[in-house]
Amino acid sequence: MNTKLKEVAIVFFRLGCFAFGGPAAHIAMMEEEVVTKRKWMTRSYFLDLIGTTNLIPGPNSTEMTMHCGYERAGKKGLFVAGLAFIFPAIIITAILAYFYVKYGDLPKVKPFVIGIKPAVLAIIASAVIKLGKKAVKTIELTVIGVLVLVASLLGVNEIFALLTAGVVGMLYFYLKARKVNSLNSIMPFFLVSGVSASILKITAINVFWTFLKVGAILYGSGYVLFAYLDAELVTKGWLTRVELLDAIAVGQFTPGPVLSTSTFIGYQLSGLSGALAATTGIFLPSFLFVLILNPYISRMQQSKVLRYFLDAVNVAAVAIMLAVLIIMTKETLVDWKTIVIALTAVFLVFKTKVSTIWVIIIGTALGYILFGLF
Repeated sequence: MNTKLKEVAIVFFRLGCFAFGGPAAHIAMMEEEVVTKRKWMTRSYFLDLIGTTNLIPGPNSTEMTMHCGYERAGKKGLFVAGLAFIFPAIIITAILAYFYVKYGDLPKVKPFVIGIKPAVLAIIASAVIKLGKKAVKTIELTVIGVLVLVASLLGVNEIFALLTAGVVGMLYFYLKARKVNSLNSIMPFFLVSGVSASILKITAINVFWTFLKVGAILYGSGYVLFAYLDAELVTKGWLTRVELLDAIAVGQFTPGPVLSTSTFIGYQLSGLSGALAATTGIFLPSFLFVLILNPYISRMQQSKVLRYFLDAVNVAAVAIMLAVLIIMTKETLVDWKTIVIALTAVFLVFKTKVSTIWVIIIGTALGYILFGLF
């Protein structure tokens, strides 16, 4: 393995071990590692990657690792980064699935992870500030960002908000620059899933195709994933809703992408072969989407019209991160202990040069101590 590939593997494996808190936190940690510390790319280019990644199906943070790996070490880097990032979550989830199937219950991990969420608030806030400085270039973009923030807080679908912001921004800036009143129409395309018949017999192949379909059309958060899997698995009678909720819980409290839930469910359905089939199925579309899309990003940057679109999408993406931060803060800071952890993390992130990984570790330790003693 050459030096760059080895570097990519180490960086994203380490992130995969400590990336708690959902996509916004993952991307914030990635920005710290890839842009601030290692300077693999400019912050503006990193923003463009976020914007384009938000517009394709699949787990955003995992696809961002693939983009970053591609930029650092080419096509091999794409696969190495993606696999390194999801590997820790897959292994941890597979182990938990084994014990769940064997003993019918999940281990009590709450004391170990309760301090993580308050800590990641500071990491997300730092990324929002740094990315926001690059994204907010004009008054018009500021207005778009504020509108997307309000829409997100009101519950508007994030993909709809991103696409609308992109199209509106592109039209406005194009007309402003060209002083014309006509445009070629640009229509976003959407992947449409075919209707699948109920499959009575559960095999690894059936599991693979089910999760491949979900991975090819999945947009949004873990809650959206729950809706997709509920329709695909519970309605078919493959899982009970309680079993699905347990699987989603595993994806939430393990590091890395919440889509590692697929490993847990695959193991429940068809043992080790099912776990491999589900994991491969749900992540494979992301590798293909990024492999196809990445070479076109530089061309998109060079096109004035698509540059307008990207600028608007980028500021919208930062606004959505800010909305996530606001919602997480309201849900997380519920007592003095979580506030103490969050303030400690703010100090570490903004006043020291401590790595974001250490912020997570310190948050975990503080959570265990505070919630254990008081």
